[in-house]
Amino acid sequence: MIKSLEIKDYALIEFVHIDFYEGLNIITGETGAGKSILIDALNLLLGERASVDIIRRGANKSIIEGLFDVKNNILIEQLLAKNEVDFYSELIIRREISQKGNRCFINDVPVTLNLLKEVGDLLVDLHGQHEHQSLLRTETHINFLDNYSNNFSLLNKYKSFYFNLKSKQKELKELLEKEQSIKEKKEFYQFQLNEIENINPQLNEDDILENELKVLENSERVLQLCQEIYSKLYDDENSLLDNLGEIKSKFNQLISIDSSLSDSANELETIYISLKEISTTLRKYRDKINFDIDVIEAKRERLNSINLLKKKYGITIENVLQYKEKIIKEINLALNFSEEIFKIEKEIDEIKEILLDIAIDISENRKKNAAKIQKEVLNILKDLGISSPSFEIKFKPVESEDYINRGNKKYSFNSNGIESIEFYISTNLGEDVKPLIKVASGGEVSRIMLALKTVLAKNDNISVLIFDEIDSGISGRIAQKVGKALFELANYHQIIVITHLPQIAAFANHHFVVEKIQSDNRSISKIRYLNEQERIIEIAKLLSGESITEISIETAKQLLNSK
Repeated sequence: MIKSLEIKDYALIEFVHIDFYEGLNIITGETGAGKSILIDALNLLLGERASVDIIRRGANKSIIEGLFDVKNNILIEQLLAKNEVDFYSELIIRREISQKGNRCFINDVPVTLNLLKEVGDLLVDLHGQHEHQSLLRTETHINFLDNYSNNFSLLNKYKSFYFNLKSKQKELKELLEKEQSIKEKKEFYQFQLNEIENINPQLNEDDILENELKVLENSERVLQLCQEIYSKLYDDENSLLDNLGEIKSKFNQLISIDSSLSDSANELETIYISLKEISTTLRKYRDKINFDIDVIEAKRERLNSINLLKKKYGITIENVLQYKEKIIKEINLALNFSEEIFKIEKEIDEIKEILLDIAIDISENRKKNAAKIQKEVLNILKDLGISSPSFEIKFKPVESEDYINRGNKKYSFNSNGIESIEFYISTNLGEDVKPLIKVASGGEVSRIMLALKTVLAKNDNISVLIFDEIDSGISGRIAQKVGKALFELANYHQIIVITHLPQIAAFANHHFVVEKIQSDNRSISKIRYLNEQERIIEIAKLLSGESITEISIETAKQLLNSK
């Protein structure tokens, strides 16, 4: 529902703030006071195109802002989510029109005019000489019928299979388009597959190899160091122990001449024995090192091969294996292309059979309920002052590339089923029915919508209905019936009505009056909420004009008490 509407510097309006309420909101006022300006401003808020001519003289821009209660409105929530706009239980829509252009905002997020219009279509149905009328969009007629027919469950099932069909058709199309390409690439894919399978990398094998090589390559260094030390100590010609042996022999000769060097000779003997023991220990340590240069080289080559695969087919072994699965599928597809096409075509045919069964059930339900709607709408239209109406809901086969033959009949279908729906009407005796969007005047469209909404009220998704010209060309007696119909419809929708007929105004749950005043030699439109006493006066004015009489006051009271 609309909770509030704020308008600034728009045409004759300097500033207006209106709080709307649940139920039937009636707006009255003298001709030219600015009632239609309110509707025009609301239309702009709902996505109608704007002209800079509406900016109030002397102002830089016009601003229109509306606050809407949208809690539990799944369609709005889904639409905003799709367009990355945050959803809250209250929705703020703002429209700014200036000489530089105009801007649209939803919850303070800049949006396109198209999105604003999409949101507006889900929020409000506005009836009068305006674009914002769902009844005048032929594509919505089928929705009216489906809502009345409670086709939600069947339609959801149908649409699920329909979108599955579209997915399969897309898959088939892509398959056929790449048939030749796949066949041409088959040999190349086979070469790549052979290369991957020859190496046959395993998950995380590269990490394992790197760790093993780190250990093995360190062992190689230890072995190398051991060998070098042992060689210097013992194994080489002229090794350290050989030299010490020679030195020790010369020391022995020396002490035979002078025994005072015996201690040094003993120390030298100790060093020689220690180094010999070190050499023996080192040799035994070296011999225990398990190092195979061939094993290391093999692991190095394996790791290099895996890294080459990663460079060619993916950053990781997992990527390489994923690519392997992909080209296996492509090769199998090339080998079994006809079988794959046949499989998908069979699936498509099976889905079409299911779709047709569901579509026939939906169609039968539509036709059964269309007859009920036609009868109820005709009765209500007569009550609302269209004396000789004819109203038909026409079914036409859809035109679509999607079809299925059953028996001797061809059934085409789209996302809504096997038929399109359009409302036809005649409001004059003896005239053939014609498409509703071509024959109805503003006032008639409003009454036709009132009739339809009365019939469909409980199942309709749009919570706000606005009627601008519903009293066009009707008498006081019919106005009473129109008012009653609006009052009853307000049990299911928030209704806003602009009227000049007291019989309709008397049914209001909430009554506003638009007035034009003079300020600083300029005309300004204002709107205010009427209390019960003010309502009596306003309805009396509607009855007798500015010259209010006791009779008009009494009649106003009777009208207010008659609802």
